[in-house]
Amino acid sequence: MNTIFRKSVLGVAGLAFAGGLAAGPLNHHDTTPTTTALTPVVAVQADKPAVDTAKLIPHGVQGAQSTITLNDEQVGNAKAIIAATKKAGMPERAAVISIATSLQESKLENLGHLGDRNDHDSLGLFQQRPSSGWGTPEQITDPEYSTTAFLKGLKQVDGWQDMPLTQAAQTVQVSAYPDAYAQWEQQAADLVAQHWNS
Repeated sequence: MNTIFRKSVLGVAGLAFAGGLAAGPLNHHDTTPTTTALTPVVAVQADKPAVDTAKLIPHGVQGAQSTITLNDEQVGNAKAIIAATKKAGMPERAAVISIATSLQESKLENLGHLGDRNDHDSLGLFQQRPSSGWGTPEQITDPEYSTTAFLKGLKQVDGWQDMPLTQAAQTVQVSAYPDAYAQWEQQAADLVAQHWNS
């Protein structure tokens, strides 16, 4: 009797659970928008080719890696760097080098003049200097312009595609801390992998 009772309870519970699953979405008032919203996303994602991660970090990362949590503005700046890289007709690796450089120079923040805390007259995502010929303050603080200027410098580096990231970045930036760029390579590659095709 006990076994029969247990089977009956489990059977009723199973029906109630299955009925709850079936009834849940049917009783939900937003069924149509949710279904409609999911369909295009799946279709668009299926059409996008995956980024070849071997192209992003062809030499492997050098040394310990750093990472920071990015706010919406910083993510927007990373996307702007990617867009400028694509517009310049350069590959994903150039975007990785650019983003890693910006992570080191400004933490992907489009910095204006910082007064006494500023390194000379350095501005923008890449801490470029008007006095060194990078452009006007207005140009340097425009993410597309500053990225294009950085990429123009990168294009002039013979064999940049085959260099470790820190060497390529340093050749363009001429930093007092040339090895510091390497620590951002993984986060930069992750950002490019996430946003290159978005």
